[in-house]
Amino acid sequence: MARHVGFLVSTGFNLLDLSGPLEVFQWAEQHNPGTYQLTVMSMNGGVVASAGPLTVSTAPLVLTPLDTLLVVGGNILTGPFSPDMIDFVRQASALARRTTSICTGAFILAAAGVLDGVTATTHWMHAAKLQATHPSVRVEADRIFIKDANIWTSAGITAGIDMALALVQEDVGRDASLAIARMLVVYHRRAGGQQQHSSRLDLDPGSDRIRLVLAYARTHLRDPLPVERLAQVANLSVRQFGRAFQAMTGVTPAKAIERLRAEAARPRIEEGQESLEKVAHSVGFSDASRMRQSFIRIFGQPPQAIRRISRSSDNTLR
Repeated sequence: MARHVGFLVSTGFNLLDLSGPLEVFQWAEQHNPGTYQLTVMSMNGGVVASAGPLTVSTAPLVLTPLDTLLVVGGNILTGPFSPDMIDFVRQASALARRTTSICTGAFILAAAGVLDGVTATTHWMHAAKLQATHPSVRVEADRIFIKDANIWTSAGITAGIDMALALVQEDVGRDASLAIARMLVVYHRRAGGQQQHSSRLDLDPGSDRIRLVLAYARTHLRDPLPVERLAQVANLSVRQFGRAFQAMTGVTPAKAIERLRAEAARPRIEEGQESLEKVAHSVGFSDASRMRQSFIRIFGQPPQAIRRISRSSDNTLR
């Protein structure tokens, strides 16, 4: 029998919070026909407006047992939420095999009491609000997604795709999940413990020259990148470049390159297919020992520990 997945949306929902996971499950159904039945639902059914200019047609809520209840996030946060919707979520969650949320959909689950005593996540920008509003929830702000028993929560936007791939992997296996990721041209599955917030997002300077240097560095991480070379790319003297770079990014060029290399190495470490030495050289570290030192400074853990966490997370889905 097909697993019935219900996507619950409300006015102001985020399109990618819905379309990303929905696309994963649609491809899973195509890969294994008869695996999933998919329904996009809302309180009263009909057309529901997203946070952008697009709308979606929905079915009205019907309290029939779902395999998976997926609450979509958007411009909802603390509500106020319809008492009828909260009651539906509470009852539907009790009947469902598993309950999930994308981004700020966690606020609806929390309001329904579903997350009481549960370790959960949401978009990093809203994690503090979720914790303050619902102190009974154990919020971990820096996670892509979290599985706590039969409750799954994910960070914002594209993290919903990661969680959906993990849900499919739990249902039909790693090969199907990998095939879907390839079809969608996304990284197979970032481990749930991976950081939400990338320092690459922080390094977004207003200066075109410094932005050009960072773009150059990201495509030449394997090469030596002394400050003289970076200054030449910026067409500045070494002294001018060093001052301008730190003023625009808040870090020295050397620290920025170290962070970029560590972040480029991390998903490959988590994937676990390459030796640490090979990963280190491929992103420009002189050796695995130097990479280890950088990981401890930047992530607070050595590469081996991050790989163990990733494997442990992956094993729970097999």
